[in-house]
Amino acid sequence: MRWLNYHHLFYFWVVARRGGISQARSELRLSQPTISSQLKALEEFFGDPLFEREGRRLRLSVFGQTVFRYAEQIFGLGRELLEVVAGQSVTQSPLLRVGISDEIPKLITHRLLCPALAGTPPPRLVCHEDKTERLLAGLGVRDLDLVLAEAPADPFLKIKVYNHLLGECGTSFMAAPRLATRARRKFPQTLSSLPLLLPTAPSLLRTNLERWLEEQEITPCIAGEFQDSALMKIFGQAEAGIFPVPTAIEEHVKKEFHVRLVGRVKKLRQRFYAISIERKITNPAVVRVCEAARSEIFSANK
Repeated sequence: MRWLNYHHLFYFWVVARRGGISQARSELRLSQPTISSQLKALEEFFGDPLFEREGRRLRLSVFGQTVFRYAEQIFGLGRELLEVVAGQSVTQSPLLRVGISDEIPKLITHRLLCPALAGTPPPRLVCHEDKTERLLAGLGVRDLDLVLAEAPADPFLKIKVYNHLLGECGTSFMAAPRLATRARRKFPQTLSSLPLLLPTAPSLLRTNLERWLEEQEITPCIAGEFQDSALMKIFGQAEAGIFPVPTAIEEHVKKEFHVRLVGRVKKLRQRFYAISIERKITNPAVVRVCEAARSEIFSANK
């Protein structure tokens, strides 16, 4: 029978939490070579790499993310055990592990998940952002309770999951005030002469935007492409170009980034899904997410 070395797992957990071996040295009170050798021993035990090197930094591999989630639970329970032994009362919040597609804007994610925290006691929210297909793999092995995505899961997926449409809305084009005034006059034709900021390809929104622009016979003046929608908004705020957002968060984007509406395109639909392994959702926090999305967030954007 194989036995897990919990000392090695603890070293890995601290390194992952602190963001690197150098940062973990003071907490572990061990030398860098010692920590490195312990991590290597753990990787050999599991048979998979726990980290990927990104320049001088270590980034958790997909497998490492799974191990880290288990380590969080293991050492979290250890802390609770010590509290119980010491005579302290322990109120354990339910855990809600959500996978979020990296194509979903952060403001949409925030609005969708806020209702989940309204429970008593509120759940401890753990968010993981990645490509949808990787997140669905985590859902299949019960590492996640829910996946938020911009499209339904592939019907030919090897694992059985269920798609729950949270809502849909059109697309609003926004820009810094001076640029918005110029762009608004002959929208959408102005997208061929004024700078436009777009999400990077391949993404569902980018594909749909390109199709719509082609239908309008518009050759866009692309000034920038961004994987991170929040970064795109920051560049838009700085007058770098016009940028698209889901109409459902138009007012929030106006207030947060001090930008103005250029125009709305109802035909350019953006949809958002909750994907679960349950046909009928029973988790109270997830039920609140679904109900609030349908009755509040997207109700005016049908």
